[in-house]
Amino acid sequence: MDPWIVPGALVRHPQQSQWGLGQVQSAIGSRVTVNFEHAGKRVLDCDIVMLEVVDPERDF
Repeated sequence: MDPWIVPGALVRHPQQSQWGLGQVQSAIGSRVTVNFEHAGKRVLDCDIVMLEVVDPERDF
């Protein structure tokens, strides 16, 4: 799992762009809870989904 996926990190789901920007709520093992702008809270397995970490200074 990406070491930058920690609570508070901003992420995007590469296969679900319509979900919008998400903020990591918790990361325990490979399970990550993310609150997405347009999809709400989702629990994802980062062994399956490679979330893209967003750098707010670079990506906005």
